[in-house]
Amino acid sequence: MSVDPYKAGMLKDNTYFAKTDIESRLVVVLQCTLDNRTLRLIPQQSRAVRKHEVHELIMTDEPSAGPNKEVNRVGYFGFVEILEGGVIIKGDEVLCDGELIGHIAGFDETHMPNHQNIVIIGDNRATGAERGVLLNAKITFRHVVA
Repeated sequence: MSVDPYKAGMLKDNTYFAKTDIESRLVVVLQCTLDNRTLRLIPQQSRAVRKHEVHELIMTDEPSAGPNKEVNRVGYFGFVEILEGGVIIKGDEVLCDGELIGHIAGFDETHMPNHQNIVIIGDNRATGAERGVLLNAKITFRHVVA
């Protein structure tokens, strides 16, 4: 059996040099916050997404959120449909209709294979409803060049 380089601690640096932006559209707006969610983010720093997949966006204001960490303070933003396949990476900027709402913290697989939870660190954990976002809003995952 092969060794997962993330779980084995072999990869310490970002291995991603360049990638395309991932475009998606908001198909559900959510309106719930929790202080005790206990999301356990996976050790992997990236996830491939396919065209037409639907995934959940969850906001957190916990600055330590990242791979292999637990996240408790969350605000549910919404579900997006991926418009073209690609890869989403920890640290990617997340924009809603061109406005920066945060950066990718990591991923939770609680609901797989139905959908992936994509956790975003932002200045606040306001829900999609609290932010006033509309259905079909354009959500972009943009690579940050280090």
